[in-house]
Parts: sequence; structure tokens; C-alpha cells
Amino acid sequence: MKLEFNIEGGDFSRAGFASSAVKKVLKQLGVDARCIKSIVIALYEAEVNVVAHAHEGSVQITIDSDKITTEIMDKGPGIPDIQLAMQEGYSTASKKVREMGFGAGMGLPNIKKNTDDLQIDSTVDEGTTVKMVNYF
Repeated sequence: MKLEFNIEGGDFSRAGFASSAVKKVLKQLGVDARCIKSIVIALYEAEVNVVAHAHEGSVQITIDSDKITTEIMDKGPGIPDIQLAMQEGYSTASKKVREMGFGAGMGLPNIKKNTDDLQIDSTVDEGTTVKMVNYF
């Protein structure tokens, strides 16, 4: 099964749309609740990162019998130092984003904690691709 969603940068009212939709599908498929929770947390964090930092993005999801593969691609500033960005509490979020309650620097660390396999590729001034795999 394949699912696809678009994300608009700056539109916090729709952050979480993809993760909510995926949660419903996984419940219907009978996936274990703990596994669903991890997938939804990681996807939500990725969505918020796109909304907070990028101009636009997309989510492509492939659900197989034993795993879910999620790829989030954005067009934005990119991540100059992925290792630094993976540190809990490190954030480049704007003051406005922080005032809305986002940008605490936990997005990428939470994604890592809630996925089985994680790959991040980023090019400064072009964008970032985050690929997550969770096994059922």
C-alpha cells in the first residue's frame, strides 16, 4: 500500500495530518499499538520539522506486510550539520516557531528513538530527505 501527502511550510494548522491518517490506516491493518505509536511520533516530528523549517515538502509511505517505510522530502534551507542537529536540545527554529511551542530541538532525536532505521540526507539551500523504516 502506498500513501502520499503534501506539507506546506509554515502551516502549523495541518501539521500532523499525515501522521493521523497513517495511524488510522495502521489500526485498520491490525498493526500492534506500540508500533503504531512509534511510527506516529516519528512521522509527526518529521512533519513539524518541514512546517517549521522548509518551504514545502512531501511524505511518501509504503506499507508492506512486515514494515512501513516513510520518506519525507522538503525544499528548504537544509541541515548544515546533521550530527549537531541530532543532539537533544539543539534547534535552529525561529523565535516565532518557539513561541508557538515548537522548536525545542527534540524533533530529530525523537525520530531516531522511534524508528528502526533512519537515514538523513541534506543539502544546504536545497532541502532534506528523511527516510524512516519501522518493522512490525
